[in-house]
Amino acid sequence: MKFRTEQEAFWAGEFGNDYIERNRSADYLSANLAFFSNALKATQELKSCIEFGANVGMNLRALQLLLPEISLRGIEINAEAASHLRELVGAANTFETSILDFEPQETSDLSLIKGVLIHVNPDQLQNIYDRLYRCSHRYILVCEYYNPTPVAIGYRGHQDRLFKRDFAGELLDKYSDLILRDYGFSYHRDPKFAQDDITWFLLEKV
Repeated sequence: MKFRTEQEAFWAGEFGNDYIERNRSADYLSANLAFFSNALKATQELKSCIEFGANVGMNLRALQLLLPEISLRGIEINAEAASHLRELVGAANTFETSILDFEPQETSDLSLIKGVLIHVNPDQLQNIYDRLYRCSHRYILVCEYYNPTPVAIGYRGHQDRLFKRDFAGELLDKYSDLILRDYGFSYHRDPKFAQDDITWFLLEKV
């Protein structure tokens, strides 16, 4: 697989493999259940979801428990993670490719991205915004580190691998038919269901 950016190669390789083992615990799944039950409380009739950067499917697994009838698809660049994802959602619903190269063929009720935009080369964000928008029939859920202005910070000893900004705000500015339906914050010191310090934004097409 050829990559356009250093960040893609980074996640497709050994670092991406190591990430799998750091994020497969039962505690993480329970935190995800609490997270999505809150982040999706303003939605209606969610019957399908596509996740950008699904890894092994821990987010999709939580959605499956919350919404047993939901149809799930995932895009994943890392081969090892994609193999686990296939076990969850099936081969036909797993797209082993970069989200920069994914070409939507159908829409889902929800386009989901969680902890992925922060690791994307900023020059490619408009490309991903376009795909998130095109894949969504109704909702887009953006769950990322927030900063009012773009900033790059170190990530586990690496530079140019983590970027914070107002991703949801940029989507709202780009697409006039998107509105902010709901938003919230998940705190890493939550005594019951701790996650990273993620700010989430539920956008809806109107």
